[in-house]
Amino acid sequence: MTNEFLAFAPISAATAAAITACPARLLLDEMMARVGVDGLVAAHADAGLLAQVDQHAAAVRQALHHAGREVGAEGLAAYAKSIAAAGVRMGRPLPEPGHAPISGNAWLTADWHLMRLIAVCLIAESADLL
Repeated sequence: MTNEFLAFAPISAATAAAITACPARLLLDEMMARVGVDGLVAAHADAGLLAQVDQHAAAVRQALHHAGREVGAEGLAAYAKSIAAAGVRMGRPLPEPGHAPISGNAWLTADWHLMRLIAVCLIAESADLL
């Protein structure tokens, strides 16, 4: 599944209202559309890639802890925003929705900032923030 099919995914009115009412959740939703969907699908199909995403998720949690931030929507969104900005400064902006790599091999060689953002999406998804 690529994120070009997200337009067809059922979203309840309550979930949609919660996402649009919270800027942090809106940013996390954008990260999911840009890299999370394709990256997580690839990771769940490739144990090695999933292990890398898990390591990045541990690093995200540790960074938030050291910054005194909770692992919640606001903390994850702030972290994701800073990682995305770092990518832009390096000349590696985020892919537009529907243009992220889709194969496990492509993700295994992806830039670190994309892997960190997949990890943010993994954490947000498992915490039911999306």
